[in-house]
Amino acid sequence: MIKYRKRSRGDFAIDMIITLLMLGLIAVTFYPIWYVVCASFSSSAAISTNPGKLLWPKDFGIGAYKKALSHPLIVSGFRNILTVLAGALPLNLIMTLLCGYFMAAKNVFWKKYIIAYLMFTMFFGGGLIPTYLNQKSLGLYNNLWALIIPGALSIYNAIICKTAIEAVPESLTESAYIDGASDFTVLFRIITPLIKPTLAVLLLYYGVGHWNSWFNASLYITKNELLPIQNILRAVLIANSNLLNEGAASKDTMDTYAETIKYAAIVISTVPILCIYPFLQKYFVKGVMIGAVKG
Repeated sequence: MIKYRKRSRGDFAIDMIITLLMLGLIAVTFYPIWYVVCASFSSSAAISTNPGKLLWPKDFGIGAYKKALSHPLIVSGFRNILTVLAGALPLNLIMTLLCGYFMAAKNVFWKKYIIAYLMFTMFFGGGLIPTYLNQKSLGLYNNLWALIIPGALSIYNAIICKTAIEAVPESLTESAYIDGASDFTVLFRIITPLIKPTLAVLLLYYGVGHWNSWFNASLYITKNELLPIQNILRAVLIANSNLLNEGAASKDTMDTYAETIKYAAIVISTVPILCIYPFLQKYFVKGVMIGAVKG
């Protein structure tokens, strides 16, 4: 019979302190998000005249969202990032599967040296200037393909995929080979369905990476109508607060929502990722653990 130790006052005190610390951490983390949401539903005049903490919207309205969602640059930013995701994610998964399958395969000629070369690229790159010149010589300058092709494969993600593939019982693949299946059949008909949790995690990694990426676009794209949403948001908040006046139907209207439209743009650019994550959450822990068990 298991005997449980009676909890002392000290245990309750420690639990209370930990609980209070965690609640304080949650409050400190959550408040900036809440502030942005409240400010996005407030009026610019109310925010300007009442600076400081904001616990609820002042002069509630959705005008900032209407102007943000109808602004040409924000609309084109969303269109561009969705185009990048539509082209990049299938390419990312296919390249990662092929690379992970090769790294997990046995009795491959020169496998050790090829994997060493792949690992080398994780720590050393060609440099910013050679990469820029290479992109320009390939005709990718001012082209959305410049945001897709260079990041087609992550070796780190390929290692996670390799570990998941190695967890698949060899008897399944061996029986498929005996029945005359090719490597592509084994990979896409047998292995891929069995490592769906890991692929879901990799899909999330790649998706969030593309969604938050702005540096490559700032290097290779100069046309505002080709910039993804994160570059538009960065330009509005940091680089050039007057960017939203470009292409606006009325500058007076933009001035009216000069402050709140920035907060609305932040919310609009964050909500899609927050909406996607719950659908992949059930795979997340399982997929990460599969990639962490074996090395």
